[in-house]
Amino acid sequence: MKNVLQNNTGGNWISETIEKIFTSTPVTVHKKENILPEILFITTCPPRECGIATYSQDLIKALQNEFSGSFNFSLCALECNNERHNYNGKTKYILNTDYPAAFESLARLINKDTAIKMVMVQHEFGLFKKTENHFLQFLQTLTKPFVICFHTVLPAPDEKMKKNIVLMVSPAAAVIVMTHHSAEILKTDYGLDAEKINIIPHGTHLVPHVDKDVLKKKYQLQGKKILSTFGLLSDGKNIETTLEALPVIVKKHKDVMFLIIGKTHPSVVKVHGETYRKMLELKVTELQLQNNVQFINAFLPLPELLEYLQLTDIYLFTSKDRNQAVSGTFSYAISCGCPVISTPIPHAKEVLQEDSGIIIDFENPLQLGAAAISLLSDEQRRKKISLSSLQHMASTAWENTAIAHALLFKKINSRQITLRYTLPAVNMSHIKKMTTDFGMIQFSIINHPDITTGFTLDDNARALVALCQHYELNKNEDDIKAVTTYFNFIKFCQQPAGNFLNYVDERKQFTTQNHEENLDDSNGRAVWALGYMLSLDNLLPQKLQQQAGTVMEKALQYVNNIHSTRAMAFIIKGLYYRNKKTIQQQDTALLRQLANRLVQMFKHEQTTDWHWFESYLTYANSILPEAMLCAWMVTGEEEYKDIAKQTFDFLLRKIFTSNNINVISNKTWLHRNKEPLIKPEGGEQPIDVAYTIFALAKFYEVFKQEEYKQKMETAFSWFVGGNHLHQIVYNPCTGGCYDGVEATGVNLNQGAESTVSYLMARLTMETFNTNSSLNKKEKTQFAISKNSL
Repeated sequence: MKNVLQNNTGGNWISETIEKIFTSTPVTVHKKENILPEILFITTCPPRECGIATYSQDLIKALQNEFSGSFNFSLCALECNNERHNYNGKTKYILNTDYPAAFESLARLINKDTAIKMVMVQHEFGLFKKTENHFLQFLQTLTKPFVICFHTVLPAPDEKMKKNIVLMVSPAAAVIVMTHHSAEILKTDYGLDAEKINIIPHGTHLVPHVDKDVLKKKYQLQGKKILSTFGLLSDGKNIETTLEALPVIVKKHKDVMFLIIGKTHPSVVKVHGETYRKMLELKVTELQLQNNVQFINAFLPLPELLEYLQLTDIYLFTSKDRNQAVSGTFSYAISCGCPVISTPIPHAKEVLQEDSGIIIDFENPLQLGAAAISLLSDEQRRKKISLSSLQHMASTAWENTAIAHALLFKKINSRQITLRYTLPAVNMSHIKKMTTDFGMIQFSIINHPDITTGFTLDDNARALVALCQHYELNKNEDDIKAVTTYFNFIKFCQQPAGNFLNYVDERKQFTTQNHEENLDDSNGRAVWALGYMLSLDNLLPQKLQQQAGTVMEKALQYVNNIHSTRAMAFIIKGLYYRNKKTIQQQDTALLRQLANRLVQMFKHEQTTDWHWFESYLTYANSILPEAMLCAWMVTGEEEYKDIAKQTFDFLLRKIFTSNNINVISNKTWLHRNKEPLIKPEGGEQPIDVAYTIFALAKFYEVFKQEEYKQKMETAFSWFVGGNHLHQIVYNPCTGGCYDGVEATGVNLNQGAESTVSYLMARLTMETFNTNSSLNKKEKTQFAISKNSL
């Protein structure tokens, strides 16, 4: 018996001797603290070209990116005699499902392997159709906890199928399905325990959302309205429905081009050759559609595929399989912002709600044609559908799917698994995109800067701090240009009296909003930014620093007119940074004056159970105790230090739980004699998390309490999934940060405030190199790998 089961050297083994040979293979011994729990994935794997191989590769890659310091992954590749591949040593085992004895051997090996703490099984009926009973016995034999993911859930099962599914699920620690529909079938048709069923949607890719016209020009499709579909071809795709609808569509929209992306499924080729593709090509000729249909007969690398989908005006999903629960191709299209017309598979019916797409009947070219004409004739509706789909699918980003899996793994095996979020690489792409020669644009639509919203002093002051941080750490000369831009904007906003205006429109004119709002906090932020810039006196060009000194001196002439609590705190921070190396008596006197005002506010509001400067907690709370600590660092006044610690520890008790940070929401300010809401109401802002990390870093610097460092890590994890939604707030694809965490979702716009706040927090973490829980990612940005479809 050969080719039953292989280890990662690629050799063939006889089942009777495999355990002895495999267990004698040398292994590298690591120090105990570096040994991570191993999770074995039993799945098809690239280079095998199938949806489950793609799914598993994407999921493992996302888990590694999100939790690189939490666990290791190994692979058991599923294959059969007709589907054998060279995995280049990337697999721990290769299971040939055509050999019944291989299942028992694999189970014994897994059970003996002390590194493996959990097994993840990807299930599709076709993978085990010849050896189903042996697969069932394999699951019964496993002593390691395992999770089984059903990619297909068939309704109305006969008794045999129902019994087999129950036997699969009975020993499992958990079951994963990708739609609510599938979960309901498992509960009602199979009688499975709802507690064991976990709904984790199929992952979707984060994409940069490049302009369609740019991409159409790149692929020589300019001037065309693009319909597309993709995936490995088989008759189940039912692409002929689109071809039959196309003459009517072309009659109304002559500039339509239908892209059929993907080669024929390898399994189909082995049995039927290219019969299906040839049928489609013949139909194109018969319907005289040669100028409106293009076959892209290739297995595209992921970046190229995502570009084709981003240039698509309407994506068409025409599967005729009534039992298809979910589609990876469908998920890819929505992640690229494609308006979708789809047949009513459960995945589509759950996602394409509230004007997020159009559902048509199976095999109905008349409905498809009418739907396509309607969408092609209404560009605004297509844009609305695109934005709605992106918002609806945000929670299904692969990063979020990975988080959901990781939380499930921890729940199952909490003793051996500790989740450590990865510290993402610094990615300046969105910062650069948001910055013009004049300054940083205020808002964006998704990740596209919206110049019509103009500019603010607030954003450019924060950006100045962030770029100074970045330059201080990296000494990248490109940062000097950005620092100069943001400083020049601050200088532009300064008025003759020394104060600053905040709002500037796209024509570089000050807006009436400057006269309608109190700008004290904006003025305080400007002083903070200038002070931080001046603290880098030995790094930045001397001429630039001289100009900054002049602007700050002029600004300080106005600060006695400022009484806002947070504005005073920002000014104290600015004075602290300017005096880090050489203390100036005049600055010290001003700093004491402002700090004493905060002291008086604290003494006025303090009670036995309320240790704060005001009778409520609102926004940017952390800067108040941080400012008091900065005041102590300049003056040595012990009262400042005592109040700083007392108020900061009070604040931390209000916003930290054992595992998470819940900053005070802008929807629910916390008033005295009230406790924080147990159920988050939304309105959590990245800026509040960033300011908290700033303050924690300063308090750790002074007090060296490990608690502060640990809370820095907890706070930063909020950006990468450690929030009440368990979703990413930072977008590693664009380098932008979402504008906020709401009660049930994230705001996908990546404006200046949120993006700069994230960058400041990330660079602060870089300074302290907090590797004890957050694992640092060394690469400059996430790579996009090739995928199997």
